[in-house]
Parts: sequence; C-alpha cells; structure tokens
Amino acid sequence: MATKTKFGLKGKGRDSYLELVLAFPLSSIRSDEHLDEAQKVMDRLLAKGERDDGEETYLNALSDLVAVYEDEHHAIEPASDADMLRHLLEAKGVTQAQLSQETGIAKSTISEVLAGKKPFSRQMIRKLADYFKVDLGVLACNL
Repeated sequence: MATKTKFGLKGKGRDSYLELVLAFPLSSIRSDEHLDEAQKVMDRLLAKGERDDGEETYLNALSDLVAVYEDEHHAIEPASDADMLRHLLEAKGVTQAQLSQETGIAKSTISEVLAGKKPFSRQMIRKLADYFKVDLGVLACNL
C-alpha cells in the first residue's frame, strides 16, 4: 500500500525518476561490479547537463548508495599534515618563509611539518586555517 507524502514527485519528474529506477533499481551496492554499473549510470546523468527533479532526486540517492559502499570498501586515508601543508603552500603560491612571516609560525616548525617529523598543533591549525581560509576540520583530520 503506497503512502502519499508532501515530498513526492509529480509529472515529468516522477516519470523520469521511475524510468531510472526501473532501469537501475536503487539498492545497496554489493560488489565492485555493481559499483562500476552505478558509476556509469551517474556519469550518464551528469553528462546530460540539466536534469529534471526526478533525475536529480535519483542521482542524489544513487550517489549516496555509492558513497556508503566506497567508504566501506575503498576508503581513502586522510592526507598527512606534510602533504596538506605542501598542497596549501603550492595552491596559494607562497614560500615557507612567507608563511612564517605572515602567520608567526617558526620557520623550523614549518620545515619539521613538511619533513613529516612534526604534526600540526592545535594552535598551528588555527593559524593555518585563518591564513589559507580553510575550515579547521580540513587541517585537524589527523588529530
């Protein structure tokens, strides 16, 4: 017995959603082969450009299912503090000396982090987040 809610799709959006569900049902991803097929479906929808409400709803649901499977079976380790700092320096186009001068972080501390000898401290994370204009969580993932 179907229950109607105020969150349902109507018209063309409902039709496109149901067509997609019939072609590739929304269910937990159970294997890498299933994952590959789900990614092909997502790629086709993304390549389409503009999507109606039904297609967008389907794509969001399928991408959530893919994310759950990938988090469980293909997790990506967070970047090291050294890799993160190296990336931020390159992205902003600043040197270690400039970073030290503009943040007050000792040059030796920056060098030790880049060499992988020292992790970010909480104080350093705050200064770097402010300087590079990134969320604290981006830099604190290894704490």
